Amino acid sequence: MADQNARLAALMQEADFSRKSLARAVVAAAARSGEGITCDHTYVTRWLKGSIPRGNVPQFIIDAIGRKLGRQLTIDDIGMGDAAVSAIQPDLGLDFADRPESTARTVTDLWRADLADAETLVRALPDSAAWNTASLRWIVAPPDAGLTRVGNRAVGAVDVDMVRSTTDAFSMLDGKFGGGHARRALIQYLHTDVRPMLDGTHSDAVGKQLHSAVAEALLLAGFMSYDSGLHGMAQRYFIQGLRMSQAAGDRLLGSSILSAMSHQATFLGQYRDAATLARAAYTGPAGSLGPRMAAHHLAMEARALARLGDERGCDLALVTAEHTLGQRTADSDPSYMMYFDEIELAAEIGHCFRDLGRSAEATERGAGALFNDGLNNRSDFFATVVQAESYIIHGEIGRGFDIALNALRLGEGLKSARCVQYVREFQGRVTDGMRKAVEFRAFEERARDFRLWQQA
Repeated sequence: MADQNARLAALMQEADFSRKSLARAVVAAAARSGEGITCDHTYVTRWLKGSIPRGNVPQFIIDAIGRKLGRQLTIDDIGMGDAAVSAIQPDLGLDFADRPESTARTVTDLWRADLADAETLVRALPDSAAWNTASLRWIVAPPDAGLTRVGNRAVGAVDVDMVRSTTDAFSMLDGKFGGGHARRALIQYLHTDVRPMLDGTHSDAVGKQLHSAVAEALLLAGFMSYDSGLHGMAQRYFIQGLRMSQAAGDRLLGSSILSAMSHQATFLGQYRDAATLARAAYTGPAGSLGPRMAAHHLAMEARALARLGDERGCDLALVTAEHTLGQRTADSDPSYMMYFDEIELAAEIGHCFRDLGRSAEATERGAGALFNDGLNNRSDFFATVVQAESYIIHGEIGRGFDIALNALRLGEGLKSARCVQYVREFQGRVTDGMRKAVEFRAFEERARDFRLWQQA
């Protein structure tokens, strides 16, 4: 039978590997990673005929041949990329792994599957049990051992800084244009540039910084996927980011990721899960939260409680959030939380009061929820739609429809499934009686010209 994996055969020839010598090199690569495997020339024969080995063996093949050739290889280089994607299991990425090395391999598989549009994952729905298991394991998991690694390339502090700076740039694009604008570009960057760093040589200190930086990038990847309507993929990025933050010893970042999970759960109607995740985010770091972060997590809890109709619990969370936020200082919180201020909190309060049916308070408190800086267009869109809904619920339909037109103008440059859903919810709040009013007919005639209205 002719070899089916021509790429692997070509690399073996280039590296002067026989089937027996490659098998020995793969065993050695596994040993360097702390794993003991069985491998001989018959295994290599199967690979050449198109078989995909299980577990971490493809990575060991990559390491063995790359070490001999003196260059970094990928799973595509050894001819196993497409088949590896097709063999992806539906539960990939839902587990909070025992070892950081397993998490690194999982995110590599997730990035590859995402870029290949692997239907099993890209269109998957979230798993409620996975949220709860991950949050519990994060709370009780002991610290990891050191992250010192020996790999194919040196990784230093400048590499970590590049990851953080690039993540910041994508975060700016996300807020201005929506998660659908540059989500795929972020995943491509992580797969192409960041993945080799996870296999590199670094000290324990650099390893912790790297895992923290990658966790922050995964948090953004999760939010951009969530904003794009890819909720199963978003959940997987959040869970793996949570595990990376645990490896880094970064409890504050971990709590922010739990809070993001809460945000997504509320959007999906899983309100009790959302409240539980927000409480885990608030209590997990054991009192080390800064005022901005604490206020943010309390606001996420309030959002979930408002949807559950728990007015007393929601009010208590919001009052505590306002008081806590007022205690912030210039350096009281991590840089990635500096965005959360009175404007953001006002937007959360507006959402809560709208959901509690307190439309007059929603219009009053939500009035201060706009940035109007051209950089936070999506946040301004959400706040403006909530204002419009609150006014029409309150009976001021002319004002509400005028504000809704402002929201649609803000949304013209946004690629966001969440924004489309907000417009759908607004449409659902327009009653039959309102549709007969002259104000609605005038509004609808103009609204038809806007992209989000058409998509909704």
